[in-house]
Amino acid sequence: MAAPSRPSILLVDDEPHSLTAMRLALEDEFEILTAGSAEAALAALEQDWVQVIFCDQRMPGRTGVDLLGEVRERWPETVRIVITGYTDAADMVAAINEGGIYQFVTKPWHPDQLLVVARNAVKLFQLARENERMALEMRMLTATAESKLEKRRRALREGMGFEQILRAPNSPINGVLMAARQFASFDVPALIQGETGTGKEALARAMHYISLRSDRPFYALNCTGLSDELIEIELFGAKRGALPGLQSSKIGLAQKADRGTLYLGGVDGFSPRMQMALMRLVEDGAFQPLGGSETLTSNLRLIVGAVRDLKALVAEGAFRADLYYALGLAELRLPPLRARPGDVALLASHHLFEAARAHGKKVHGFEEAALEFLENYDWPGNLRELRNEVTRMLIFAQGPVLGAELISRPILQAPPGEAGADRSAEAALTGEGSLKDRVELVEMRILRETLTRHRWNKSRAAAELGLSRVGLRAKLDRYGIAKPGAVAQADEAEDD
Repeated sequence: MAAPSRPSILLVDDEPHSLTAMRLALEDEFEILTAGSAEAALAALEQDWVQVIFCDQRMPGRTGVDLLGEVRERWPETVRIVITGYTDAADMVAAINEGGIYQFVTKPWHPDQLLVVARNAVKLFQLARENERMALEMRMLTATAESKLEKRRRALREGMGFEQILRAPNSPINGVLMAARQFASFDVPALIQGETGTGKEALARAMHYISLRSDRPFYALNCTGLSDELIEIELFGAKRGALPGLQSSKIGLAQKADRGTLYLGGVDGFSPRMQMALMRLVEDGAFQPLGGSETLTSNLRLIVGAVRDLKALVAEGAFRADLYYALGLAELRLPPLRARPGDVALLASHHLFEAARAHGKKVHGFEEAALEFLENYDWPGNLRELRNEVTRMLIFAQGPVLGAELISRPILQAPPGEAGADRSAEAALTGEGSLKDRVELVEMRILRETLTRHRWNKSRAAAELGLSRVGLRAKLDRYGIAKPGAVAQADEAEDD
């Protein structure tokens, strides 16, 4: 088992011999980082997690108090200590006010004195962290005793998260969202399963915004298609020199999301090695940066997403059973868009007006026939495919109301059906049945798509297909093809 990591201390001084002396005094008990200027110190703080900073007051360019004032704003948890050869009371008061200085160390200092100050500063840092952890636990324990006013505020916060997930009043997704609201209030891992593009990350984000961690950051990483090495770097970070060309250390998302929420998509594709690393993070909050020997910990909430059924993968031996059960305490399954027919019109209209605003194009909405086609398509790419199709229609639209003729051919060729339609003629080409039946299916789809593109102008459609108007009408009657949303007339005009 790896030894626990040692606290990190950053030493800042423009004089190399002073840095060397301080390092010798402290390096037996602490991980030491050094910087010869304020700029180098800020760069180090951006790359490494530092508990304590010792900074010389008199440096070229920026004083130590000036630097620590910025550190106070950006890294308020880091304990700040000034080393100075001056003891002017006014300067000390200004330093305390501006930089939030924990302690002054006057020159010349003794190594034992510096070591005692460092130990006390690290203890202060650890006590502050423990206090925050206890505060989080107290918030969880007292959640059931909230006043009516607090409950009302909580409801408003819930709306801020879940209002971004659009759906109809009787949408099939409502049950999933109700369960997600319940799980969000408890600080446990969560598993969201669903096809690509169903909105797993959006649901994870909504859960974060109504959780007890809502005032902390939310990070997301889609691991689908990434190599183990790249996942490890992004998730756990890497030490300088761990890989060729890596000139500085990289902080991973597991560390950045400390006390916040981290969403990992595509965990169903994790290798056994990454599953083991993820299990360690779930169980103990522990991880190791690539190229490092120290073990770090993070108090994060983990929400993961999977396209394939993890329980089935466990049965196949492709996924760790203990990891599945650790993640599956809060398990949610998002339905595909084809199972949400009542939501498609609402989502399409929302995406249309968003795209119109982004591209500066004025629109009023969709024609009824266009919405009918969109609602009857099976959307294998789910929300992402719908958003792309709506944007494409907007690009080609010549007027403020978007008609069905703007829809892509595969969607137009798909016949309407209660449970969604096939994407294209693939079922006719690869399915079973007589040649005659399969050819007629393709012909029916071509007729429907061509008429829609020509806005049901039968003369133009007949001309494109090389048919007479009488021949076209006969085929429409044979297949029962009628203009969507129209009431059958005894005989429509040929060019309507």
